[in-house]
Amino acid sequence: MLYEHLGARPRIHDTAVIAPTAVISGDVVIGANCQVLHGAVITAEGGPITLGDHVIVMENALIRATAANAVHIGDHTLIGTLASIAGATVGDEVFFASGARVFNGSVIGPRCEVRVNAIVTRRAVLPERTVVPIGWVAAGDPVRLFSPDQAEEIAAAQPDLDFPGHVFGVDRDTPDLMVQLTERYGSSLARHAHDVQL
Repeated sequence: MLYEHLGARPRIHDTAVIAPTAVISGDVVIGANCQVLHGAVITAEGGPITLGDHVIVMENALIRATAANAVHIGDHTLIGTLASIAGATVGDEVFFASGARVFNGSVIGPRCEVRVNAIVTRRAVLPERTVVPIGWVAAGDPVRLFSPDQAEEIAAAQPDLDFPGHVFGVDRDTPDLMVQLTERYGSSLARHAHDVQL
């Protein structure tokens, strides 16, 4: 299903194949010979999304851009089932395995691998050919890789994380943080009420 969002329509190359149950919304450009499979969601929430050529987006994967963080996916990249990419720049020939998670502001260099259930934290920068092992966490610039049992080290590697401030514009110390966050974000998402199915 294709949707116009905030006045922007998806632009899809005529050789790309989009499954009828995929959702493509807003300022999205999909290049030649791309495949977007059933249940995948590609949604430009105020920022643009560009998929290069020969990109495969598997079932139920999510790609989301924000006003603060656009998304660019390089050529010959595969995004596995249930993977999610939010506001990231991705080089050519990258492999995201099932369940991989990539957060806002991160940069994934060419020919990297983010394996099953691995996480790339916000603003992490992966040099070319970096491999994030199954279930591991990549954090920082320069990037450091952590096993899932290193919670304290992961937290220390990203002291300026401030996810509520960066993504939602709400100070983490606000007494009613979740009230502020959900009301602001809900108001932003409510803009979908005026989307037009194409």
